[in-house]
Amino acid sequence: MSVNNIVEIDDGLRILGTAHVSSESVELVRNQIEEWEPDLIAVELCPSRMAALTEPESLDSEDLLKIIKEGRSAMILLQSALAAQQRRMGISSGEKPGAELLAAVNAAEESDIPVEMIDRDVVITLRRAWKKMGMIEKWRILNALLWEEDDEEVSIDEVLGDSDLLSSMMEEARELAPRAGEVLIDERDSFLAGRIQQIRGKGKVLAVIGAGHLGGVVQNLGEPAMETTSRLAELSEEPPKSVWPIALMAAIPVFLLGAVGWMAYNGEMEELKQTAQTWLVLNALLAGLGVLIARGHPLSILVGAVASPITSLNPTLAAGWFAGYTQLKVASPTGKDAQDFLKLDETSLFWKNRVGRVLLVTALGNVGSMVGAWLAGASILGMLIR
Repeated sequence: MSVNNIVEIDDGLRILGTAHVSSESVELVRNQIEEWEPDLIAVELCPSRMAALTEPESLDSEDLLKIIKEGRSAMILLQSALAAQQRRMGISSGEKPGAELLAAVNAAEESDIPVEMIDRDVVITLRRAWKKMGMIEKWRILNALLWEEDDEEVSIDEVLGDSDLLSSMMEEARELAPRAGEVLIDERDSFLAGRIQQIRGKGKVLAVIGAGHLGGVVQNLGEPAMETTSRLAELSEEPPKSVWPIALMAAIPVFLLGAVGWMAYNGEMEELKQTAQTWLVLNALLAGLGVLIARGHPLSILVGAVASPITSLNPTLAAGWFAGYTQLKVASPTGKDAQDFLKLDETSLFWKNRVGRVLLVTALGNVGSMVGAWLAGASILGMLIR
């Protein structure tokens, strides 16, 4: 590890830039704690990432049910896809991803040194990035993560230059998704620097962060502390949900009921029958297709298809939730499924693994139902204006 990965800000602050998949980084962290004897260790983790490192088998059926109810399946899938990229690099290097952060936490506990988690919550980071990206950027990123194969194996020497779970991926993809890069790299550089400024008065601080953030964090630390810390509140905010999809999904049932009422009032019973068939068929067909693409259980496909024409009339419900819950019950994940999914060393686990399949069934069932409602609404509108 190059000495350039150790930055001495002053007598009270030292920053280590590490590779999350490097055995050398693990040793560097342990040696620095032993030699420098810090009063506080700051690690580039948030509570959820800390739990993933310290309790890797904690994902169970109850957690999955909560994810389904809260509508977080798509975000978990994106987070898992990003994590899979780093895990593959970790496998090639022989070291568990995030091992140097875990080493820092363990060494701190052994020496009775307090630990501060200084990273922004990963779900907030992903939601802010997803919100900023346009449809083309989203497709490019998902395509790169899920389907494109690397032309060559990434060597550990390359990883050492830029190792962070999110920044290492997005630095390479900045041209594909510049707005995502702003959130995943630049914003986090600023957030990490702000958190470090907050804790600098607690004695000698050793901050362990990904090498990909080192330059940006040091640059931000050169700005006035008040300016850096004042941004933390804004950077911690979740992006507001888009109004137009909610408004559109709420408008569709209003429009449908209005169309049905108009046809009934005018005695257009044949058109009324055709409207009902269009709504039922398109909703059921596309919701079922989404679950089928996720390789859901036949019963999950049936439940998603049956639920979609009903849930599409209520913006607070989603067909994918019912399909995902059914998948969870008919093919309940085991502890081993959770462990294998959290390793996620191959993309096919999204379909093969029971945890991945529950998440996919939920997400793709929702997408299919939404598309079905839009197409049905457009088709019914076409019938009315003919």
